[in-house]
Amino acid sequence: MQIHAVPQRQGAVVERSRLLPDACLALAQLAGDIAYVKPYVVSVASTTSPVVDGIANRVELIANRSAQLEALEAPEGSVLTIGGDCAVEVAPIGVARFRHGEGLGVHWFDAHPDLNTPSTSPSGAFHGMALRALFGEGDPSFAAKPALRHAVLVGARSIDDGERAALALVGTTGECAYVHVDLDVLEPTEFDGACYPEPDGLSVAEVAAAIQAIPVPVVGAGITECATTDPHRLRLLTPILEAVITRLTG
Repeated sequence: MQIHAVPQRQGAVVERSRLLPDACLALAQLAGDIAYVKPYVVSVASTTSPVVDGIANRVELIANRSAQLEALEAPEGSVLTIGGDCAVEVAPIGVARFRHGEGLGVHWFDAHPDLNTPSTSPSGAFHGMALRALFGEGDPSFAAKPALRHAVLVGARSIDDGERAALALVGTTGECAYVHVDLDVLEPTEFDGACYPEPDGLSVAEVAAAIQAIPVPVVGAGITECATTDPHRLRLLTPILEAVITRLTG
C-alpha cells in the first residue's frame, strides 16, 4: 500500500480551505504511522486564479491533476489518497476505473453528493463537482473517460437543487470498491475539524463500521477535507484510518 498526500485547496472556496494543505500533511503522517508507510507528497500549486468556464482555480486544478496522474503511474498496489479537497479524488478514482474496469463502484461517504456541474454549481468550487465528473459529465477537461458506472452515497444530507436530478446516477455498488471519505460526513459535535461541516452527521464509529462492512474488495481509498492539525482532534479519526488501511491491505 502507498499513501499519497495531495495538499490541494483550490477545489474548495470557503474560508477554512486555507487550512487544508497543512491539515492534509498532518493527517497523512498519522495514516503513515498507523500503516508503517512513509507518505509520498504530491507537489501541487499554491496559487489561485479566477473562475474560468464555471470552475474556480481551473488552471491550478488541471496542473495538480497532472501531478497526481504522474504519481499514480508507478503504483501496482493499492493507494490511499489523503487530501486536500475532494477534487483530489478525480485522478485516483479515474485511474482505478481504468485499471479495474466497469465493475468498480465508489462508496462516497460525504455530507454532499458532489454532483454539480459548472452550470449548476452555486459557488464554482470543483470539490462539489467531483463525483459528477467521474460519471463523465460536466467540464470535458475533467470528465472521466471511461466513466464511472457504480456509486453509492453514504451520509449525504446537504444537496443542492442542481444535484437532485443527478441522484439517479447513484445507487449500485459494483464488484470492487473505492472508498471516498470526506470528513464532513461526520457529526461536527464529534469531529469539528472538517472543511465544510454539516449538522446531523455520522459518528466516527459508524463510518468505520460501514467501511469494514463493504461486501466487495476495496481497491483504493481517499480521505479528504481535513481542516485541523491539532493532534488530539486528528487522533479521533484513528478508527476510520484503521478501517481503511485494513480493507486496503487485508
